[in-house]
Amino acid sequence: MLAPAAKLAASNGARPPVAAAVTVVIPTYNERENLPVCVERVMALGPEYWVIVVDDQSPDGTGRIADELAAAYPGRIEVVHRPMKVGLGPAYIAGLGAALRSAPDLIATMDADLSHDPADLVRLAAAVAGADLALGSRFVRGGASRGRSLSRRLLSRLGGRYAAAVLGVPVADLTSGFKLFRRATLERIELDTVRSDGYVFSIEVTYRAIRRGCRVVEVPITFTDRVAGQSKFSPRIVAEAMLVVWRLRFSRELARLT
Repeated sequence: MLAPAAKLAASNGARPPVAAAVTVVIPTYNERENLPVCVERVMALGPEYWVIVVDDQSPDGTGRIADELAAAYPGRIEVVHRPMKVGLGPAYIAGLGAALRSAPDLIATMDADLSHDPADLVRLAAAVAGADLALGSRFVRGGASRGRSLSRRLLSRLGGRYAAAVLGVPVADLTSGFKLFRRATLERIELDTVRSDGYVFSIEVTYRAIRRGCRVVEVPITFTDRVAGQSKFSPRIVAEAMLVVWRLRFSRELARLT
């Protein structure tokens, strides 16, 4: 049974206590067109869903739009404004840290660009009932990618397989950023010591969970390429990830997470 969450402190003052089971962390940078649609769809799932938007001072005004959404849904949305763009990993850590200061049963991460369908949060929440971390996967039976070129799909699939092989973990979509954690899982992986940025952050947190003995379940999803805004994905990011996973593989710090 999902327990009620405690009060979550907002950046503009204390929020009233709200019964909530799932807190969804959404990092943003120049997502003014996509964020309102994404957040509205999460809100439509029910009052047990909260959102934390982490905006890196988007020049397109995404942060202001996030504040407007928070005003429209008092008590259910928090906005964390960071002074500058310093990376996806630190943005996630800021948002996850804010979530952990409350008492949600479950904490999710997802993209703001609608590549992840908010409706799938319900299936992830159901799947994590028998696991410690539920991962939205494009590369298990029933999963798919829509709107991406063949080369992009191959690059993502091969990159994930490469990372899984280097790290020795049986996860088909290791680079997925669509995750739903039990609170205890996030506490066990020691977020304050995570140093990876970008897409490697998604790899590292899953790897840390596995090193800690957590059970990871992959849930098939359809990943849809963004229809608005500019993609942050590039071959350079993949190349960096391919190098950094070796650092993770031989990290003495991660070796002790057993």
